[in-house]
Amino acid sequence: MQQEKDNFWVYIGGVIAVAITLTVLFKGTHKEAIPDQAYAETAKQIDSQIAKTKQQK
Repeated sequence: MQQEKDNFWVYIGGVIAVAITLTVLFKGTHKEAIPDQAYAETAKQIDSQIAKTKQQK
């Protein structure tokens, strides 16, 4: 019975490790799919919207 309990925590640890690995992997591939230029354009649009809002107040 003790051996089965030890294996349970090994499986839980393995599942957690796989989940963390897949999360990091997919985050990395998602960032590569979007070009840096798109990030720059979005940041520029957000900055201009913030500036317009500050001018209106």
